[in-house]
Amino acid sequence: MTSTTSARLLGFESTQTPPTELRAHATDADTQTVIWAVYRQVLGNEHVMQSDRLLSAESLLQQGHIRVQDFVRALALSELYKQKFFYGASQVRFIELNFKHLLGRAPYDQSEISEHVNRYVQQGYVAEINSYIDSAEYQANFGDQTVPYHRGFATQLGQKTVGFTRMFQLYRGAASSDRAQAISKPASLTAELARNAASPVRTPAFGKELSGAASGERGQLYRVRVSQAASGRTPQIRRGVQEYLIAYEQLSPLLQSLNQRGSRIVDITSV
Repeated sequence: MTSTTSARLLGFESTQTPPTELRAHATDADTQTVIWAVYRQVLGNEHVMQSDRLLSAESLLQQGHIRVQDFVRALALSELYKQKFFYGASQVRFIELNFKHLLGRAPYDQSEISEHVNRYVQQGYVAEINSYIDSAEYQANFGDQTVPYHRGFATQLGQKTVGFTRMFQLYRGAASSDRAQAISKPASLTAELARNAASPVRTPAFGKELSGAASGERGQLYRVRVSQAASGRTPQIRRGVQEYLIAYEQLSPLLQSLNQRGSRIVDITSV
């Protein structure tokens, strides 16, 4: 998880709020909270006018006739979403934002972009949107009743390390809006995806690289604090926190190993 200090340096708030879920026997207030969380996530923090709201889909969700997943789908397939992120944007930028809005992460490599470009060309807009929402990845992370959220900053099983730096390119905090950039801004990740590389993470104000793990200083030592996952063989009430003191060259292999073991990275700091 991105630390509070690093988040502030990079120009956005730390993303440690719990996911928004519509639970059984939810009150009207709970459902409204979920509805606005979906609007905020899927529309890239864009302000929603009363005339823009999908009142029919909202009503179906309130009455329990559809799931949160269905409401996300309805919004992403709506004319409102097309107007904000499809009609005036480049195709690759549109796909980048689909990854961010619907899966909560940035694309990992060029093959993912190519796959979605080909799907749109061959099968159309509806198939492109459904491919995210009907994916095993969506189900594993959000299920039927959890609102998608920006999970690209958190350490998760199966997530590539490069997803951390790529997500910084697409997200600069709750004060920013995707639509303000969607038409005028070209795709953010085209060059580095084509090179299969990751750009350094820089602060928005001065272009300074984040000191610590993201800066990649050779010879620098880093302290990695890890919350150990349960082994599966014995009951575990508490998660112990373990620290690793390693050189930069060992950082990426360690993160990959921890991801595979299901451990959660608490913090990474330079020594």
